Amino acid sequence: MAVNEAIAEAHERGVLTAASLMVGARFAGDAVERARKLPSLRVGLHLVLVEGTPVVSPHEIPDLVDSKGSFSRDLVRSGFRFFCRTGIRKQLEAEIRAQFEAFQKTGLALDHVNSHNHMHLHPAVLRLLLSVGRDYGLTAVRLPNEPPVRAWKASRKSLGSKLTSYVFLLPWIRLMKRMLRREGISFNDHIFGLSDSGAMTLGLVQRIIMNLPEGVTEIYFHPSKRRCPEIDRDMPDYRHEEEFEALTSKSLLETMEAAGMQRIAFGGIERK
Repeated sequence: MAVNEAIAEAHERGVLTAASLMVGARFAGDAVERARKLPSLRVGLHLVLVEGTPVVSPHEIPDLVDSKGSFSRDLVRSGFRFFCRTGIRKQLEAEIRAQFEAFQKTGLALDHVNSHNHMHLHPAVLRLLLSVGRDYGLTAVRLPNEPPVRAWKASRKSLGSKLTSYVFLLPWIRLMKRMLRREGISFNDHIFGLSDSGAMTLGLVQRIIMNLPEGVTEIYFHPSKRRCPEIDRDMPDYRHEEEFEALTSKSLLETMEAAGMQRIAFGGIERK
């Protein structure tokens, strides 16, 4: 609930233009009600296939869940299984379709789609996302492409891990671009918040903004008005309240205006 409150307030009196909805999450209903009262807030689907709870019955997707009916928390193992076990694709498709369907039932316009832990970088997941998404008006997808040197210049932390992550993801990012272009789907050019997730404080975001690359950049956050058990359990080290303060800071808006930034949502991206 504290996260939903933060997102609504960050849009109303801050710089936030878009948010992503986990349709199977505990407070999804509350998030939808708040979004309906904020028609200028653009909302997308945050597809969950790992580290979460499915929308369909666990009995229908036995190869995707554990004995408790939850998705695996092992991202690497899940990725290999999506590649190697062809029979799992039908179960993935069923869950992906169920999440698109649940989003459609909210009545909210679909601004974009992304995924928990960026699992849509996986070619099998992306193919299903694009195939199913055609039936639900999909027009834009997040591209998790973070410039490592610019991210390091802003944070001055972990250049080696930023470069390693970028080199590892680069082939998948290039493949993803080709697949999105082929389907006529819009996407951002760059992203920040990937390597410094949970630490997007005011000073860091201002340094990012003053050194943005050309093109469309998404800067994403995990804000909250206060600490609460559901986020402390999964993201104990995240600085949620500081991220909320950054999003609602007058000085951040001034920095964006000084940099000549135009604030848009995914629906404002021209197709490539």
